[in-house]
This record gives sequence, C-alpha cells and structure tokens, in this order.
Amino acid sequence: TGMLGGKVLDIGAGTGAFANEMKQAGWDVTALEPDENARQVAGKNYGMKLEPEFVLFDLNERYDAITLWHVLEHIHNLHEYGEQFKRLLKPGGKLFIAVPNYESGDAGFYSAAWAAWDVPRHLYHFTSKSMKSFLLLHGLQILSMKPMWFDSFYVSMLSEPYKTGKQNLPRAVFKGLSSNAAAVRNTSKCSSVIYVAEKV
Repeated sequence: TGMLGGKVLDIGAGTGAFANEMKQAGWDVTALEPDENARQVAGKNYGMKLEPEFVLFDLNERYDAITLWHVLEHIHNLHEYGEQFKRLLKPGGKLFIAVPNYESGDAGFYSAAWAAWDVPRHLYHFTSKSMKSFLLLHGLQILSMKPMWFDSFYVSMLSEPYKTGKQNLPRAVFKGLSSNAAAVRNTSKCSSVIYVAEKV
C-alpha cells in the first residue's frame, strides 16, 4: 500500500501467520477464517482472535488494505464477496488478491495433472482477463500484477506424482524455472499472480 500502518482485513487468514506479521508491523488487523481449528491455532500461537468468515457481511469498518492469499478460488458466493470488497475499502485503499493462473507455463505442461486445479476445493480459476472483468463488475480496477515466483516450483513438485505416478524433483525444478522464465516479461504467465486493485 505504501503505508507503514493502517487498518487491514485479511480474509481466509488460516492459522494467522500473515495477520500476526501485520500486527507486529503496527497494523490494526481484522482476520477472518472459516475453519474453527485454524482459528484456535491462531489464538494459541499468536494470541489473536480470528473471526468466522460470515462476519465479513456485518463489518462496519473501512480498511486501507484487504488481502486474500490464495483464498478467492475457494469462495462459493464470489460476487457477494466482490460487493463487500468495494464496500469495505477506504478511498485509495488497496485490495490484494493472490490466485493460481491456469495460463502459466507449468499449467500448460502438466495439463489435467496440474496440482493447482485442486478439484473440488478450487471452485473458480482466473486469468488476468477474467480477473479484470470480475473486479470491474464490482467497481474495482487492477492497478498492478505481481508474480509469485516460488509457486511455480511448489506446484510443479505437487504435480509430478499426478502426471507420472512418482516424484521427479529435477524435472519439477526445471519446469518451475521454465515457467518463471516465460513470465519474466509477462506477469500474466506466472504460476500465481497477485492482483493489486482499488475502487474505480
């Protein structure tokens, strides 16, 4: 965001690691997580109280930043969430959405064996074009796209057993490197992409 502090809403906070980092950095953090066990771990490890995800629709705060780290693809009521992003962002606030990208080099190589399809847990998949359309539908526009370089290696390692029946670490590393090489000049080809958006 370019800010040293403010209010941040982390949706799909897991066990609270990112939310805790933001809290330690001086941010006022609201963290939502649907899994009760994960919320309990966050409380035990960080002393943080994470709220269930349905609290999103009752929030009255406005936030400088809203984050979803590999979360949007899991959400059933996608467009209801999109409306909340717009409602809850302050003017000039930033929305950060990280999602896998099925137009990446590793997705093309592994095809149906690409681990990031993650059926049935991943309900939606996005390209830069479809993400732009989704956000515009809810009064938001993409400011920038950031590559997630590590994801190509991680997803390739997970995909190898699906493709060949066994792990092949050297090939997974090679495919991760080649996927990243293709994305150096075109972030929309990266294995996973962080979209930074704001209100139109």
